[in-house]
This record gives sequence, C-alpha cells and structure tokens, in this order.
Amino acid sequence: MKKILSLSGLILIVIVFFASEVLAIPAFARKYNMTCKTCHSPFPKLKPYAEEFAANGFVLKDQDAPRYFLDTGDPELSLIRDVPLAFRLEGYVTYNQSNLEKSDFNAPLLFKILSGGAITKDVAYYVYYILENGEPGKIEDAWLMFNDLFGSKLDFTIGQFQVSDPVFKRELRLTRDDYYIYKVRPGLSNVDLTYDRGIMLNYGFESGTDLTIEVVNGNGIGEGVSNVFDDDKYKNFFGRISQDAGEHLRLGALGYYGKEEKTISDITYTNQLWMVGGDATISFDPLELNLQYIERNDDNALFVDNKSDAKTRGAFGELIYRPEGDASKWYGVAIFNWIESDFRELNLKQLGVHFGYVLRRNIRLVAEYSHNFTDKYGKMNLGFVSAF
Repeated sequence: MKKILSLSGLILIVIVFFASEVLAIPAFARKYNMTCKTCHSPFPKLKPYAEEFAANGFVLKDQDAPRYFLDTGDPELSLIRDVPLAFRLEGYVTYNQSNLEKSDFNAPLLFKILSGGAITKDVAYYVYYILENGEPGKIEDAWLMFNDLFGSKLDFTIGQFQVSDPVFKRELRLTRDDYYIYKVRPGLSNVDLTYDRGIMLNYGFESGTDLTIEVVNGNGIGEGVSNVFDDDKYKNFFGRISQDAGEHLRLGALGYYGKEEKTISDITYTNQLWMVGGDATISFDPLELNLQYIERNDDNALFVDNKSDAKTRGAFGELIYRPEGDASKWYGVAIFNWIESDFRELNLKQLGVHFGYVLRRNIRLVAEYSHNFTDKYGKMNLGFVSAF
C-alpha cells in the first residue's frame, strides 16, 4: 500500500507541474483566433470540421486569416508573415511496461515541433520533428499537398506520411495503446501501414464517397543510400474507398499490394504481399465506435529458398465516450487489439481502458490501464498530454 501511495504522490506532482506550465494554444488556433475545440474533441482527435479544414489545405473557406501573408509588392511571391509553429509535449508515470514489474518516469515521453499551413492558394505543407522514447530526433510527417487540382476535387500529396492516414490516423488517437495491426511486419518484411515515402491522390465525390490511391516505396522512412531511399526496384500500391451512409455511419474498404527484395549472402529473394480490409465508424452522440479489420498474406516473409505463405490477420475496436460532446471536461476510451499470425510472436489480444480530464482545451490529464491477455500481464499509465 505504501508503494502505491508513494507512486500516486509522485504522479500528482509531475502532472500538476507540467499542467501549470502550459497554458497556450497551437498554431492554427492562433492563426484564426479561435478555440481548439473548433477542430478537436478533445485534442488531438479531429472533428469533421477539422477534417474538411485539413483537406482544404489548412484554409477555412468561411473565414480569412488577417495579415497571413507579407505584402512584398510581388504578386508572384507568397511569404507567410509568421511561420506557424506548435509544440506537443507528453509524459507519464508508468508501472509494469513490457511486464518488467517496475515503475518509471516516462516524462517527457514525447516532444514534437510541428509546422503546417497554406503556402499559397491551394498549396499546403505539414511537417513535424519528434523526440520520442529518449531516442535521437527525426522527421516523421513531412509533405506538400496540392489541393483541388485543375479545379476538381482531386488532391495530390507528395512526401512522408502514414499509409493508414486515410483510414484512422494513429497520431490523433487518444490512447497510448496503438492501432497495432497497422504496425505489423511479419518475418523480415519492411512493409507495414505506418510511415512511408510516396504520393497520395484523394478524390471526394458529391455522393459522400472518398477515393484514395497511394504509391509508396514500401520500406518505411529510414536512411537513404547514395541519395536513394527505396532499397529495391519495386513500388507498392495502397487504395481505399469509403462511403457515408447517413449521418451516423461511414464504411470503408482498403487494399495493399507490393513486392520487396532482400539480398542475403549474395542471393536475392523477393517477398510478394497483399492486404485487404474493412473499416467502419459509427457515431451516435455521446458515443463513437471505430472498427478496423485487416487480412495480410506474405509469400516469402523470411526471404529464403523454400517459399511458404504466411498469413496475418488482425483488428481493433475503439469506443469513445464524451458525455457532453466537444464541451466535455472528461471522456473515456476503450480499445481492443487482436492479431493472429503464423509468426506467433506477433499474436496479441489486448484491452485498454483510458480516462481523460480536459484541464484546459490544450491540456489533458490521463489515466490508462492495458491488459495483455496473450502474455498475461497489465500495465498502468498516468500522465499529461499538452499542446501549445
């Protein structure tokens, strides 16, 4: 009991310290002089209005940003008066991470420097630099988007992004527990649905149908060799179609096809893989349910002479409860992850329960317990998430 009381006291000190230090608002709220809850519920989770704002190149069609560009006297030059910057800081006090039966100060766990906005009409950028888990910093998202190409509803993006972004954005989830099926890499494969380099095409139809096509390198965002990032001759392809079915339901389907090549002991091997899946979002205030299922097949994930198919399947379900919608001072999330693979080390059944209190629009105090039914242990996180 003493241990628990001591740990709780330390947690409270850390939370109060950081909460008292951070009382500002992020870049887009500053730009348009509006509250964070216009776009977030709670931050960083986006509302439909924010999705439209991002798809429109970080421009609000119904509101101007005063003095956003410098008047240089050159109509062919667009210079942002003040480069939009925002910061995200989060930290936790944890117990039993990775079943180590230890308490730990994971503070800060994550620090981000973010910038994004319109460069000129129908051209926008977004980039962030991240320090995480005490590792050296790196750039993750970094892309340029051309909005409404040729006067149509077609958007074109080039750069680094998460392959799964058109479905559910990992960076905007409320929990520490992840959407783990997106991160799966069977055997020696480098392919997953997280960060990659490539291009993305999005088209929105009046019927509420959205179509996305991506062409990516298929090997993540590691270092390049001789100024080349792709480590083989292949390009991989991702597609998704989604449809609004009334005000409360959105259905989607995705597919991924690719090849990857590795040279081991001077012998070159190829792995051909595909993924298919379905997703849904069901929303009836004050509840929102997000569902994802993915089936994956690799024909040579170990890159050996004797090929054999390896199957991996997985899903997650995320239930969000906000008692008063975007005005809620507290909220709850339950998230269940399930993965089953021929590579048994990937198998997972995990339930996470998360509660958050919105101290300010840009500061959340959080508590989360996750239970891993596969390895039979639980872990606890108490901490803060802030943006300024």
